[in-house]
Amino acid sequence: MPAPPGFHAFKRTIYALLALNLALYALFGTANQLLDSAAWIVLLVLFEIETAHGERLKSRGRLAIHLVRLAAAAGVLAAAVGYVLEREWLDAINTWLWVAVVVLLEIEVRFPDAVERRRRLFWSCTGALYAALGALVLAWAWRGEWLDAWDAALWLTAFFAIELNVLERQNGYSSVS
Repeated sequence: MPAPPGFHAFKRTIYALLALNLALYALFGTANQLLDSAAWIVLLVLFEIETAHGERLKSRGRLAIHLVRLAAAAGVLAAAVGYVLEREWLDAINTWLWVAVVVLLEIEVRFPDAVERRRRLFWSCTGALYAALGALVLAWAWRGEWLDAWDAALWLTAFFAIELNVLERQNGYSSVS
């Protein structure tokens, strides 16, 4: 069954905006923000590859994905520690909330039966994390930190697309663009 009309164009737009976002951090952000943004983009692309093409990957391809994922995760953790050292508390909180979202997303993809047994709890936790991330968008906007507010809103949209991808996969749709 095909994806909903316009979904693939939506995903391509999100990727283009994330690339623009990365360029903005390269021009106007800190080294820590650039590292953080680049690492998350790599993780997003790897997740897309793995969920869309995982069954077709050879063992060497899977190994390469795992090694690159490990390096990108190290980048995210280094940025998170950097935010704490720089006392950039909103950035630090944001990073750790996203780590929690990714953990839940990985559980959803890898253990769908376990998630289904605890669906209400799972969605409550996911909703609470997204609500906290949404509050950070508002906090950055209130502080006049527009690049951070934009970045946070864009990533919420990107993860909305990821969640749609997961639902698409679980319902038997093809997510290949």
